[in-house]
Amino acid sequence: MPRRHRVLVVDDEPQIVRALAINLKARKYEVDAAPDGARALRLAADRHPDVVILDLGLPDMDGVDVIRALRARTRVPVLVLSARHTSEEKVKALDAGADDYVTKPFGMDELLARLRAAVRRAEPAAGEGVGSGIVETAAFSVDLTAKKVHRDGRDVRLTPTEWHLLEVLVRNTGLLVSQKQLLQEVWGPAYGTETNYLRVYMAQLRRKLEADPARPRHLLTEPGRGYRFER
Repeated sequence: MPRRHRVLVVDDEPQIVRALAINLKARKYEVDAAPDGARALRLAADRHPDVVILDLGLPDMDGVDVIRALRARTRVPVLVLSARHTSEEKVKALDAGADDYVTKPFGMDELLARLRAAVRRAEPAAGEGVGSGIVETAAFSVDLTAKKVHRDGRDVRLTPTEWHLLEVLVRNTGLLVSQKQLLQEVWGPAYGTETNYLRVYMAQLRRKLEADPARPRHLLTEPGRGYRFER
């Protein structure tokens, strides 16, 4: 029998929490709920959710600060659900470590599809097959089998989304991977045009892995076309 995934819903609007809880429980998810950031962080530490659905407009702290606090201690996928709809707000949340962003009002089917995709990205894959092994660069090494990255003798902490993006590029070493292909492989088939996701996440990977993020040697951009990994 498959394990039931646990979702932490963080929102101060009771009607949204109720609607989410009903729909998630109907699909066999375990659900915890928090009306503010402080309780969300306590529940995340105590209950170890598989994914967090997070509103940004919380009564005690900004949701972006909640994302940063979560990222300091866990790789749990964070799906933002917010009435803030500007590109600047979306990039700010993604840059803090969110994995996806859905604006209110939202369609329940779309939200659940994005939730399933976030859970899949966080789960370890079964046997990797061809292309597994360790890929070395002058700055860092990528262990495709163990799903780990090392730099200067230490593990580099990547979120599931950062890892998945890096993995797709490394498995296509030397080849241009188009923006559309990356978006669909990492986030899913509905994401072919969300290029701001790629800009944010590639910047995060470069900050963590490149010796000079402003002049990357390994995680390269081909403007308007896509990205390429070079050893």
